[in-house]
Amino acid sequence: MLFLFLSVFYSQNVTHVIFIRKQATYFCTMNRSLISKYNVQGPRYTSYPTVPYWDEALFSGEQWETTVIQSIRESNQQEGISVYIHLPFCEQLCTFCACHKRITKQHQFERPYIETILKEWQLYLKLFQENNQTPVLKELHLGGGTPTFFSPGNLRFLVEELFATVAIAEHPEFSFEGHPNNTTYEHLQTLFDLGFTRVSFGVQDYDPVIQQAINRIQPFEQVERVTKWAREIGYKSVSHDLVFGLPFHTWEKMEQTIRKTLGLQPDRLAFYSYAHVPWVKGVGQRGFSEADLPKGTEKRILYENGKLLLEELGYFEIGMDHFSLVHDDLYLAMQENRLHRNFMGYTSGATQLMIGLGMSAISDSWYAFAQNEKSVEAYQCRVEKGKLPVFRGHLLTQEDLIIRQQILNIMCRLETSRNSEYSNLFGPIWDQLHELEQDGLIELSENNLKVTESGRAFIRNVAMAFDKRMLERSPETQLFSSVV
Repeated sequence: MLFLFLSVFYSQNVTHVIFIRKQATYFCTMNRSLISKYNVQGPRYTSYPTVPYWDEALFSGEQWETTVIQSIRESNQQEGISVYIHLPFCEQLCTFCACHKRITKQHQFERPYIETILKEWQLYLKLFQENNQTPVLKELHLGGGTPTFFSPGNLRFLVEELFATVAIAEHPEFSFEGHPNNTTYEHLQTLFDLGFTRVSFGVQDYDPVIQQAINRIQPFEQVERVTKWAREIGYKSVSHDLVFGLPFHTWEKMEQTIRKTLGLQPDRLAFYSYAHVPWVKGVGQRGFSEADLPKGTEKRILYENGKLLLEELGYFEIGMDHFSLVHDDLYLAMQENRLHRNFMGYTSGATQLMIGLGMSAISDSWYAFAQNEKSVEAYQCRVEKGKLPVFRGHLLTQEDLIIRQQILNIMCRLETSRNSEYSNLFGPIWDQLHELEQDGLIELSENNLKVTESGRAFIRNVAMAFDKRMLERSPETQLFSSVV
């Protein structure tokens, strides 16, 4: 019998939690005091500054266009651009979800919404044409909502119309999110024929009690079916999304979900912490009691044991909340220091300009962020008037750009270095990092910071130490989910 003893030591004050499952013994040591100390509200850092700290008063649509033009002129044509298309419609509300969506069973909304997206794209296309450039499309991601709410024919129309206006990069990455319950073979084949090579299926959890609580009834057999279809068709990367910390979650339930998932061998996994943010307008996270949610050490154990099981079965941790097999592009990007993080999450390459199309989508010109109108009606109204539908954003200062790169280094490479040229900025930040060093979460030298293996669990806390805007203006109300 194989016994696997793995331990993580945070300090002298440890609580040993032992799980015996099949042929493996997981020996998890969790420091309750550290978890209590660092389990605060914190961003996931898909941007810096984070959305609640944008200076919206200093932002305008005209300034946004100026930064897009600047990025168009500076970007290497071979690098290309990224495009994210938000397809917000879902047929039912999943009560764990914090995405911007529209719940409806009325599919007649599909084509008008797509036509609005294409009109919005034409507004951006004018900026390229005015600068005598043709967009080179490097990354395209269809997110939601539920992209597979849309018929294969309508998705084909959307993508073909977009492709008719761009050049395709040499090694593009086109991906989409599929709901296992409504993704058909035709969806997969249609998008594959258009050049899509990666699909992500939202699994969340297989336990029937949890599925009932989050209103996501989804049999394993359905996930197995769409995963096999994707492989049969030829997708090079199939990803599954799992969520830990859902209502009624225990390690026994989490382990069963992981083992079922790994039986299908997805090329990569997102292993997210459930973000409980019921105070956010429009979020339907009130279908269960907060007393039903695992918290603190109990919740962290779900991740630590899940991570050990994933690693035992051949998966490698990538940045934060992601795992992949060694042949996947995400792992190769990490090994080659190409890993990037933006509003789409982790990607295997960076582009200076990311254009978000659709209701609530966020764009990034590197020098500024801009978010589209959050309702379908307001979004369509702005586009029909011939205006970019951005309603808020942020122009990055020189200081923002410096800190942004530091946080990006931490989230993608687990290390960063300070530049003596900006000693007046980094001096105070470096001084406050010593507490993280004393707790064993980072290693500090004169000019370098490296996140330790123990510190990976607290990577958001490490990034927060650089978040000058948040440190100067601590939130008075709930803005973010808990870090642990």
